[in-house]
Amino acid sequence: MSARATWSLLLIAGLAAPAAAHEHAPATASPIAEVPAFQDPQPEPEPDSSFTPEPGTPEDEPSLAPDSAAESEPGVPPKQGDHLVHLVPEIGAHPYRLDPGVRPFAHRIAFSPAFGSLGSDRVFAFRAAFHPSSWLGYEWALEHNPSQSVHAVLHSIGATLRHPLRGRLQPYLSGGYGMMMVFPGRTVNAAPVTKNALYAGGGLELYIRSDLALRADARSATVFGRQRDRDGVVAYDYFEWTTGLTFYRSIRP
Repeated sequence: MSARATWSLLLIAGLAAPAAAHEHAPATASPIAEVPAFQDPQPEPEPDSSFTPEPGTPEDEPSLAPDSAAESEPGVPPKQGDHLVHLVPEIGAHPYRLDPGVRPFAHRIAFSPAFGSLGSDRVFAFRAAFHPSSWLGYEWALEHNPSQSVHAVLHSIGATLRHPLRGRLQPYLSGGYGMMMVFPGRTVNAAPVTKNALYAGGGLELYIRSDLALRADARSATVFGRQRDRDGVVAYDYFEWTTGLTFYRSIRP
């Protein structure tokens, strides 16, 4: 074999070797094929309106609205525009309006705190009354007359007479019997003294609304006692005036 033929065979063998190696090499994935294709974002599903929350979830908890509980419960007075619960709804809507006609007094009770003066000293009083009819009332009173050396406590029971009128002004007459307990101060070496007392007078009430009135009262109190070095019973007259409020409540079933 000539040298030229030998070189030709070697050249052909060298060109065929890379092709054969490429054919027998294991297949590898293309790096471009590994990149996922871009996909459009899918819209989120809308909530189902027919979904019912399970018991115990926050949606199932009761609402804490301030007005819902009071309006829904039976027996609770409705709230007015000022967001207050009024025991008497008509007073909540019109607080200073009086019902037309003559003022009612029958089957009503009254409580009246007051202050004023008894003689030349101040006095604090609390009165409670019951009216079985429109013109008659029974009144119980407890009064305290404080002082530096001597103070007194007067408790009494009496009656009030009136003729009910239309409007806000209502006059009345009063009278009754009581007992005055006089307590000497520490500087006086004496025991407490109990004395009988009678009183008579009258007053005037100015109605602010149907269940509340301003009250001014004036009466003369006569206290019966004894005086040193003098026989018999001695009468001491005192003038008393007080002013305060009267709260009315009906007890008719």
